[in-house]
Amino acid sequence: MEGKIVSGIKREQAKEDRRLRILIFGNPLVKEDALPLELLPDLRKEFPSTEFVEFDAAEDLEKEVRDGGLLIIDVVKGLEKVALITDINSIAENKIYTMHDFDLGLTLKLLKKMGMLERVKIFGVPVGYGKRKAMKELEALLKIEGV
Repeated sequence: MEGKIVSGIKREQAKEDRRLRILIFGNPLVKEDALPLELLPDLRKEFPSTEFVEFDAAEDLEKEVRDGGLLIIDVVKGLEKVALITDINSIAENKIYTMHDFDLGLTLKLLKKMGMLERVKIFGVPVGYGKRKAMKELEALLKIEGV
């Protein structure tokens, strides 16, 4: 069934474009960085009206900014439990030796400095956390944040 056109966009497409979008960072090949990706099927099941998108690198992050902000789920070193990080300046940066060393923290800071990002919410999952425990805490935090 074809959708009605609304300002040049099909109604179904317009509805989908308004869905909350959360970027899932991680690397399936690195055990300590894979947990957010392992949670992806459960997140999609628990929050069907939210779009969870597997995001590989911070290179095109500026294209994902919506209404001045970003929502991200990623593994964060130094956390004792799942936590919400909103202060970009609290994110530690790695030393940069080549262009491949740009990390998420530096990319977010650059986007903010260039006026392309006003706010960010990073739902941080501790390194080495159990999948069930992480899902339970993440689910609760996402609900508190209105997801």
